[in-house]
Amino acid sequence: MVVTPTGNQRLELKIRSGRTMKSERLEFSAGERIARSLLGLAIAAAATGGLVACGGSELATESKQAAAEQSVESQSRSSLLAEDLVLEGFDGEGVPTSVQVYNGSAELVGGDDGNQALQVKLKLRDNNSAGLVIEPPAPWDWSEFSDFNIAFDAVNHGTESLQIDVTMTDKNGDSYTRGMVVAADGKPRTYYAKLDGHDQQDPDSAAKNEFNFSSGLRSNPVTWQSGDQQLHSFWGKKQLDLSGITKIVFGSDGSLSDRQYTIDNLRLRTNPAMDKNFLSGLLDKYGQNAKVDYEGKIHSDEELAGVVEKELAGLSGKPNSDRSRFSGWKNGPKLEATGFFRTQKVGGKWSLVDPEGYLYFSTGIDIIRLSNSSTMTGYDYDHALIPKRDADELVAEDDQPLNRVDRKAWGSRTLVSDTRANMFNWLPDYDDELGNHYGYRRETQSGPVKQGETFSFYSANLERRYGETYPESYLDTWQKVTVDRMLDWGFTSLGNWAAEPYYKQKQIPFVAFADIIGEFGTLSSGFDFWHPVPDPYDPRFYQRSLVAAQSVSEQIENSPWCMGVFFDNEQSFGRLESDELHYGIVINALSRSSEDTPAKVAFTKILKEKYQTIDALNKAWGKQVASWEAFEKGMDSSITSDSQRQDYASLLLDYGNQYFGTINRAMKSVMPNHLYLGSRLPSWGMPEEIVKAAANHVDIISYNLYEEGLVPSKWAFLSEIDKPSLIGEFSFGSDDQGHFHPGIVIAADQKDRGLKFKNYVNSVVDNPYFVGVHMFQYMDSPITGRAFDGENYANGFVSVADVPYAEMVKAARDVHAGLYQRRYGDLKNATIATTRQ
Repeated sequence: MVVTPTGNQRLELKIRSGRTMKSERLEFSAGERIARSLLGLAIAAAATGGLVACGGSELATESKQAAAEQSVESQSRSSLLAEDLVLEGFDGEGVPTSVQVYNGSAELVGGDDGNQALQVKLKLRDNNSAGLVIEPPAPWDWSEFSDFNIAFDAVNHGTESLQIDVTMTDKNGDSYTRGMVVAADGKPRTYYAKLDGHDQQDPDSAAKNEFNFSSGLRSNPVTWQSGDQQLHSFWGKKQLDLSGITKIVFGSDGSLSDRQYTIDNLRLRTNPAMDKNFLSGLLDKYGQNAKVDYEGKIHSDEELAGVVEKELAGLSGKPNSDRSRFSGWKNGPKLEATGFFRTQKVGGKWSLVDPEGYLYFSTGIDIIRLSNSSTMTGYDYDHALIPKRDADELVAEDDQPLNRVDRKAWGSRTLVSDTRANMFNWLPDYDDELGNHYGYRRETQSGPVKQGETFSFYSANLERRYGETYPESYLDTWQKVTVDRMLDWGFTSLGNWAAEPYYKQKQIPFVAFADIIGEFGTLSSGFDFWHPVPDPYDPRFYQRSLVAAQSVSEQIENSPWCMGVFFDNEQSFGRLESDELHYGIVINALSRSSEDTPAKVAFTKILKEKYQTIDALNKAWGKQVASWEAFEKGMDSSITSDSQRQDYASLLLDYGNQYFGTINRAMKSVMPNHLYLGSRLPSWGMPEEIVKAAANHVDIISYNLYEEGLVPSKWAFLSEIDKPSLIGEFSFGSDDQGHFHPGIVIAADQKDRGLKFKNYVNSVVDNPYFVGVHMFQYMDSPITGRAFDGENYANGFVSVADVPYAEMVKAARDVHAGLYQRRYGDLKNATIATTRQ
């Protein structure tokens, strides 16, 4: 039975049988629903009172507590939905006025239940974003309900799967986004997202950038079993103000072609009883989901040995036949050889040129290391026995190796989180033959454990796979197998964050990386996701940049196999949703004192040179700053005029020039032969001022783009920048291999992952400004979340057991077989300049 509000004084009653619904209109006042709720409260109160009266003073303490708990439960259940409450059934004569579609269209069609449904068509080929918006005339008030979810039915009769990011917004402006994928199989499914009850809560002391649940996971396992599909948690406030939900957006971003789907029966439902063990016993001894079985799952050491033997027997370890020594295009034109990688524009396309002079396009996979393979166990040690971080350390905590604690600390091992510890069916003793795969994190970004013990199932599985004939011999075997895989699968390089030993192999090019960390000033952009941004005007920033560059220089030893170096990753330079986030760095710097903020000193100097007098600045900005002295002490830096906005844009550009220019100067002083690859700008944090500044100083601008590929409309600005560019991260994940979260970009299954991988790489290969594309990442994140930030995405090329995903391998071989012909085939017989531009 489903109750649907169709007006202030009339309700529509729908009787549901499975997905089939029949409508009957019944006349009764909306107030009756409230009266029924009040009646439920009265009944609950009477029941509670009767219980106490019967027991009297002879009730034991435990019984009184039970009575109190029952009272609370009874009152709570009185606010449960008695029936599903349909918000929109699409059974009227036309598309409801509350429904809008941006960059697309909608029409009523026959639904799978025999009634009407809404068919949505999205024009995504020419638009980076499109979607359905449902916005009621007045905000929905669901505050009277508890322990419930929102659900809807959807089906995709198209030829490609469609990701939909569902964002709900409340009257306070807070929102919460969750993701789903509608497979292109024509099968109707029910999708749902919890709004109240069960695990639907923000973690204690949740930070602005807290994506995780209190479990430490980005998305939890389901809290009840059903055939319905739970939406995957992305970002936002998990506990919205349910007294005023203003809109629901079903958005799709970054698709390479037009898509369509049909949606029906948007409704609220009571949550079934919660599985209280939904977070317990999650992992088996291999780090796999212990509660489900699936194709490719390892069940025994013997089975794993058979899988390894079969793979190694078919692994050639040889590059494609059209490759040069450095994986360039051997069959193409030969340009000037410098002995190192460089860039050149050839035939209107930017290109890398390998050390021997062959055209080169970089494809690779990130995270070929153990640092991000560990997960928090829920145990900790006496902190006095754990070495503290030193300000002069060159490696960020999440980039550290496993870092096993010293034996003297073992006796202080203490359980600090039952939730985390109960996730594992097996963990070895420290003296066990696999006990060497424990580690320690001295700090975490998020989650219930702020520091503590870790364990790497992936590392343990490497030892299971390859054995150990001398200490950590399995790692040497792993390195050889991995390099053989990369060449066999057609990749032309290793992506970012390969372990340092991979720098010594001379079979496939690599990139290096350095975090610039240490003691120097920082600024806030208003969205400091990983951390505040550096104040590059601080002289100490150059010193730490130089130290980082010298460290990388020692690691790569002037190797011609090093394509280039990234410095920093996904800095929060600014977001474009508002002026406050776009120019947050400038706003923050100007609000502070010049005494302790070098950026404020630099910005003040620029503004003084432009305006001369404080009165001129006040007039342009609409401010009332008393003097330049007052300005230097800190001011109201909120944006109040167009002139101020233009000045902030100039100051942000200057900031970017100082940041990238400082790093470039430090790097080139010790590594003049290698390319500066920028800082991997996230697509959510690449203001045009920062991109322009990067173009002034880096050799290749790098971006991290989590979409289906390069949508031309979004990247049209590249023609103005005219600088070689590289994708540093992209990925596709699916939840068909036991993971609770597929990742930011969702595929329907492994086959769909392979298709999306090919489409993405080809979209980059076809763009004349890009010279490379690297996928994130080599191995899946731990199902229980990587140690530093809880990310538990199923976005690897190999599983936790180091077993390659067959569909991804096939896709890689397919796309690489025609890589150079697709990119440079039109240049094969052309006469081109053979010297650098």
